[in-house]
Amino acid sequence: MDFYGFYTGKIFDAYRFLGAHPEAEGVTFRTFAPGALRIALIGEFTGWQEWEMHKVYDGNFWECYAKEAKPGMMYKYRIYKQDHSCMDHCDPYGFGMELRPNTASIVRRLAGNASTDLSYAFQDASWMQKRSDCKDKPLNIYELHFGSFRKPSDAADDWYTYAELADLLIPYLKEYGYNYVELMPLSEHPCDESWGYQNTGFFSPTSRYGTGAELMEFVDKCHLNNIGVILDFVPVHFAVDGYALANYDGTALYEYPHHDVGVSEWGSCNFMHSRGEVRSFLQSAANYWLTEYHMDGIRMDAISRMIYWQGEPARGVNHTAVDFIREMNRGLKELHPTVMLFAEDSTSYPDVTCPVSEGGLGFDYKWDMGWMNDTLDYFRTGPEYRQESYHKLTFSMMYFYNDSFLLPLSHDEVVHGKATIMQKMHGDYDEKFPQARAFYMYMYAHPGKKLNFMGNEFGQLREWDEKRQQDWDILSYPIHDAFHRFMKDLNRLYLKHPAFYEKDYEADGFRWIDCHQEPRCIYAFQRFAKKERILAVFNFSDQEQKNYKLEITETKKLTLLLASDSQEYGGVKKYNKTEIILKNGQAVFNLSPYSAVYYKLV
Repeated sequence: MDFYGFYTGKIFDAYRFLGAHPEAEGVTFRTFAPGALRIALIGEFTGWQEWEMHKVYDGNFWECYAKEAKPGMMYKYRIYKQDHSCMDHCDPYGFGMELRPNTASIVRRLAGNASTDLSYAFQDASWMQKRSDCKDKPLNIYELHFGSFRKPSDAADDWYTYAELADLLIPYLKEYGYNYVELMPLSEHPCDESWGYQNTGFFSPTSRYGTGAELMEFVDKCHLNNIGVILDFVPVHFAVDGYALANYDGTALYEYPHHDVGVSEWGSCNFMHSRGEVRSFLQSAANYWLTEYHMDGIRMDAISRMIYWQGEPARGVNHTAVDFIREMNRGLKELHPTVMLFAEDSTSYPDVTCPVSEGGLGFDYKWDMGWMNDTLDYFRTGPEYRQESYHKLTFSMMYFYNDSFLLPLSHDEVVHGKATIMQKMHGDYDEKFPQARAFYMYMYAHPGKKLNFMGNEFGQLREWDEKRQQDWDILSYPIHDAFHRFMKDLNRLYLKHPAFYEKDYEADGFRWIDCHQEPRCIYAFQRFAKKERILAVFNFSDQEQKNYKLEITETKKLTLLLASDSQEYGGVKKYNKTEIILKNGQAVFNLSPYSAVYYKLV
């Protein structure tokens, strides 16, 4: 390893030197702990007795070779502080860990090493060669919490393995029109309720669902079925548990030493991004998931907490953390040009998706939290008040081309008393479904890539709980089954028609046709591709809008692609005629309450 690069935050593969590395016989263990008085290796192969580790290089690194150690065995580092007290720690660079509440690291062999039964041989070369950043391609993401999509039983801690869930999930994604899956954090974490956002093992796939090799198999199966995999990554903070990174060598090695900036709003420890060793650690972790597990993208959580001190613009920009983001993204894109980097950022900080070479942060996509909040607020509002809120739905296009935005309806919107997406729709039970269908058609016609959290697609009415599987039995109710069928048709339509995605980030890919129907709550716009034009018309009022006329140029006929009010989806209208012939360049529509229609311009 380039030690100078490690100290200056330039390293992206520190995990190849640090951690536990099996050799032809035995295992070499290395850890970075400059503040430690002494360190002992303990594990199954030592009978949990202390074996001294020795200082190497400049004395800040510790090493031990254990001939008796083998892949699959547990180990810890017993780190003695300067006051002679000690704490048993898991390996910060460990490639596997025990299931909570146990805390030992487990020796694992990386996939690239030969002659082992613990690694996995990927078969996805074709996928890896053709994948892209999807800027001019469809990107329809299904966000997934691994332990609660489906469960083998009602027990909170009974889960399918990585490999088992692949066989359940992949056919579902293919049938229902999702071409990417985003996995909530899978690096090891002690608390189920943290959903993986407070980590203890940044290089360890959580043992809840099996081994790293099984996760590799999951990713490989997705790729063989033309489904990309995005992983949530947490570069902002880590769990406070004493056996992990917190006060690792008796000092604040990874975190800030001062409480006012060292503790996050979630009570976790904030990484100190000004330290080169911390930068190398996080960069190496991100690169590890992309390299060793063939992940196609990384969604970085809580980026606003890195841009601004404690996430508050009033406190000012954290320039060292911003510099770290730039350099990490630059390095990751150099190593993996075709991966996608997503920022979960709710601020108005400029140029988040601008290339680093042009002064930006270097992300490929930014979550459009403003679109999400404005749109959901609009649909919560009673129809009699929507004319006052009319331009909440037009505002997003005022700033849309400032960054490359993704439209998210994530897990954060269906927990902690916020209600599910279906519940957010105004009105009673029957009134919610036509609004939700129209809402989703607005989302999928709006420029920007798409993300939808599991359960949203069949109108879940219970807030998400990580201990329970989704309410699949709700599909026995016809209205939910019809909504599920509608979402399948909408997803597949999105994937099929380039006008919905080809020019997402080009100004000539979108045009308002009518955005000044405040009293009637009608909106109309067109989406463009090189060889296709699609018209989207929406009536978000609770009244039928008859004889609504639109001037449309360069076509004589409209062909219906999808109607949210169709009877097959639980709507009120049967579409016997699927074409509209224009007269004098004008189309006339009769729009049902809470409805949307897509037409292709012929």
